[in-house]
Amino acid sequence: MLVDYKAAEGVAILTLSNPPANTYSYEMMRELDEAVLGARMDESVHVIVLRGAGEKFFCAGADIALLAKMTPRFKYSFCLHANETLLRLENTPKLVIAALNGHCVGGGLEVAMAADLRVAKRGGGKIGLPEVGLGVLPGTGGTQRLARLVGPARALELMTRGENLTFEDAHKLGLLTEIFEAEGFDAQVQKYAQKFCPPSKAAFAVGLIKRAVQTGSEIPLASGLALERELQQQLFQSDDAREGIAAYNEKRRPSFRGG
Repeated sequence: MLVDYKAAEGVAILTLSNPPANTYSYEMMRELDEAVLGARMDESVHVIVLRGAGEKFFCAGADIALLAKMTPRFKYSFCLHANETLLRLENTPKLVIAALNGHCVGGGLEVAMAADLRVAKRGGGKIGLPEVGLGVLPGTGGTQRLARLVGPARALELMTRGENLTFEDAHKLGLLTEIFEAEGFDAQVQKYAQKFCPPSKAAFAVGLIKRAVQTGSEIPLASGLALERELQQQLFQSDDAREGIAAYNEKRRPSFRGG
């Protein structure tokens, strides 16, 4: 098994497992695809967490030794499927958190950038897109997502220099959302993920806020506003909206159920 799936207390944890560096192959991407679909369809899951097995690597990207044996046509199909898998993750109307427990480079960062939030272990590793050193470009969404996260000029500099950053420097750039202490990292990630789950948060609203931002940022403003209105109408009809409005008027803490 290359992707371990566990779900508890509203959080699905997807662990990339291919020691020593958790590099991904076509087989791992197929398992990740299945795991994403499983979490998407599981109504008890409200947040998805991605992490790497062990303590040294989140993911070091594609298995370069394996790529060297592939035909150019297979490499193209491999990249296409990886793109489709990460788009499925990105389009899932549930919050996705990449928990960087170790080095996150190359395709590993491309996987992490398809998540909505990225948190990392303090002093836990390096992060970057060094593909230029192999004579190729970041081909699993790196050129597109990094530019959207940190701006075209900074993204271009980072990718053409091909240098890796510390997690702390990546946080300063806005590439990472939070830095957690190394001790008790997994427990901190779980606690962080549960902040977005019922009963404290209306997970249905969180998911549709994600969809409004993800889709709205790629279309004209008028179309984005129309999308926002339609998603809001879905929420107006939800139990959680009724609970939230009632709790506000009754001056009490709401107890959301995620629907």
